[in-house]
Amino acid sequence: MTGKRTESDFVEYGIDDKPPLSESLLLGLQHYLTMVGANIAVPLILAAALGIPDGLIPRFVGTFFVVSGIATLAQTTFGNRYPIVQGAPFSMLAPALAVIAVAQTGNPPGADWQYALLQLQGAIIAASLAEIVVGYLGLFGRLRRFVSPVVIAPTIALIGLSLFNTPQITAVTNDWWLLGLTLGLIVLFSQYLDTSARIFKLFPVLLGVVTAYALAAGLSVAGVYQAGMPGYVPLGEVLAAPAFMPIHPFQWGMAGGANTVSVGVPVVGSLVFGIPQLTLSFVVGMLAGVAASMIESFGDYHAVARLSGLGAPSEKRINHGIGMEGIMNVFAGMMGAGGSTSYSENIGAIGITGVASRYVVQVGAAMMLVVGFVGYFGQLIATIPDPIVGGLFLAMFGQIVAVGLSNLEYVDLDSSRNVFIVGFALFAGLAIPAYMGNVAAANPDLSGAAAFRQGLQNVALLGPILGTKLVGDVLYVVGSTGMAVGGLIAFVLDNTIEGTRAERGLETWEEAAESDEEFASAYDRFVRNDDRPSKAD
Repeated sequence: MTGKRTESDFVEYGIDDKPPLSESLLLGLQHYLTMVGANIAVPLILAAALGIPDGLIPRFVGTFFVVSGIATLAQTTFGNRYPIVQGAPFSMLAPALAVIAVAQTGNPPGADWQYALLQLQGAIIAASLAEIVVGYLGLFGRLRRFVSPVVIAPTIALIGLSLFNTPQITAVTNDWWLLGLTLGLIVLFSQYLDTSARIFKLFPVLLGVVTAYALAAGLSVAGVYQAGMPGYVPLGEVLAAPAFMPIHPFQWGMAGGANTVSVGVPVVGSLVFGIPQLTLSFVVGMLAGVAASMIESFGDYHAVARLSGLGAPSEKRINHGIGMEGIMNVFAGMMGAGGSTSYSENIGAIGITGVASRYVVQVGAAMMLVVGFVGYFGQLIATIPDPIVGGLFLAMFGQIVAVGLSNLEYVDLDSSRNVFIVGFALFAGLAIPAYMGNVAAANPDLSGAAAFRQGLQNVALLGPILGTKLVGDVLYVVGSTGMAVGGLIAFVLDNTIEGTRAERGLETWEEAAESDEEFASAYDRFVRNDDRPSKAD
């Protein structure tokens, strides 16, 4: 395939299109529904590890939606300007859990979950400063010249493949009827009925999730689904949630009573402020999560560009995207959230619905920012049963895998070196994270990172180096991220095994790629008033 793409070949609404506000509200909600499972799973996992009281969990979840809304608006306006949702990253979850475990083990007398959370905040803020430097100094974007479709294809595919075993899909207690109904409805609306009515083309995910949720809620009220069953909808919990939650930076401080330690400051009015804490070992561990997040975002940028009908992102756009993610990670740390990164689920929604409008994503982000302060909303979202989220994930993640593999159209698939690199990267990207998971499961008394370091210490000659906390934690976090493993392996092999530029797909790919001159940054647009034309601006 040669030549440049056009948005009309791929999408219903292009990146610059602005649908009517009423339609955009529903489309924006749909974009956010695709990532709701992950953006709730991360705070719930962290809340359980921290031991946050039940009464504060709606506020904790709401904080993640507020951060997501602000980060998405910042990225779509001042960052890479792609129609991509920002949310809590799984890539930073492993080091976050490690920070919490160590902080709670050695915390000062009288400290509780708030102390561990303040340590987590400090680690995220400090590690994210490195991401800002890497982005805005152009260090990450320079990798683009060494990245071919042979590297991008397995990297993006592994974003979806690595999520196949999420508990919402594979739990043995799952309600497969409800999961199948959700998936079946999304497939029905998006693939079979998409040409019969415009509503099915634009809103297949929203229609599928709402229909399945309404059925599950009805069966719960009727007593068919009861508490503890995977399809049960606890509607009573929604009404019991607080109407308004005072979400603000540095909100998880400690004041008064036995829980007061040196890291807190007194209450100001009705607000409590806490000072994030810095511990070098925690920051180093979090750096590995930030690095994995950057690699994932690099793949996401290529995926969203392809699904939006655009060429591969320019070096300049990549740098501004990574830099803005770093700034928003610092903001997430200030708010007490678990970080912020681009979300693959939203990219899958573009592929299914054809809605690649930046405006739609911004409208959805504004909605999430507002409703994040409303306790009813956070609790309502939390009541979506896991089987419904699992059905949604099956549709979204499969789409991402296909998008990754579609990049192979540019390469010579008769080349044995290309076939070897792609196959090996895909297999290793699944096998090595599975090994890391087995190491953790075999050592229940230790964290996964600690168990892995313990094993590295026995390696001949290199054990004293590999088994250190710095090296061991970095290897564990990166090795647990399938997309990072596969992407790095493909990158090294593709740049060391002999192959021509045409064979690797670079010549054809670069014909459709965006140049630096075509991307107008926030500085170009708001300070220099530069209205240069761009494929995505």
